[in-house]
Amino acid sequence: MRNFIGIYAPYIDQYLDYKRQLGFKQETEEFIFAVFDRFTVERGETKLGITAELSESWMQAGINLSSSYNFHRAVLINKLASFLNEQGIRSYVMRLPRYKSDFTPYIFSKDELQRLFEAADNFRIQKGLKQIIFAVPALLRLLFATGLRGGEALALSVTDVNLDDRIILVRDSKNGQERVIPFSDSLAIVLRQYTFYKNKLPSSLKKDDRFFIALDGKKISHDCFGRWFSRLLSIAGIPKGRGITPHALRHSFSVHSLAMMAENGMDIYCCLPVLSTYLGHQAIESTNHYVRLVSAMYPGLLRDIDRICINVFPNISGHETY
Repeated sequence: MRNFIGIYAPYIDQYLDYKRQLGFKQETEEFIFAVFDRFTVERGETKLGITAELSESWMQAGINLSSSYNFHRAVLINKLASFLNEQGIRSYVMRLPRYKSDFTPYIFSKDELQRLFEAADNFRIQKGLKQIIFAVPALLRLLFATGLRGGEALALSVTDVNLDDRIILVRDSKNGQERVIPFSDSLAIVLRQYTFYKNKLPSSLKKDDRFFIALDGKKISHDCFGRWFSRLLSIAGIPKGRGITPHALRHSFSVHSLAMMAENGMDIYCCLPVLSTYLGHQAIESTNHYVRLVSAMYPGLLRDIDRICINVFPNISGHETY
């Protein structure tokens, strides 16, 4: 939970609590509200009530962000404005900007993946027990090998990972639905090795029940993992840019998996529902976007497949940006 400090802090907390009671996770929303909270503090806002000028300035501050993300920022602030109006605090509800999906997921090449894994394997800690690099090599491989979202992986408890049967129970899903993920023997070896060394941490440490923990026994935050990921990108010589985040491992898993299926002569038409369920997508349209990426990245690979398959679902913004 974040600590909001601006004039809208108590109302943001009330709004998020209300949405969570309805079953919504609100992780992305909490992050955006944290940025908005700092924005109001920096502006010196002291009077309650979202004005047209505040809304316009907020949107202008996100002009260099993707249009889809900025659209989400606008929707969220409008929801806060409506919530304030219900509390008797007059607030302006802006006209939403035109929605346009201009985000293309970044797909790591096999060479980039190898360099990223090697950077994590070879990194050596200088000092301190609050380091998470201890768990990062296994965490990176898990994300690419299973397509889990970063938040789902970091939320896994020890009991959620069954190394004997090679299955993972995802409880803390983005869509609030549990799912079971089988994984390969090679990943099982990696996770067993990580578990072996994790169990050698001093017994005096109060260890969190999460599967992935830092050297001090505490859970790993998404922000901390993101910073380490950025650091490893530099070491691996992978240019940083839009979309090159831990979530790109999920996109890479999806595209590489579909490419492998096509190479093995499997019917992509039949594979889509399986991959969609594996990824935890609510709609198969989200998964179908990866078929288009495979077609663009590997010209000719899908030549023997009915081209209708590639566009069997509408080309809408179904893929995830987070």
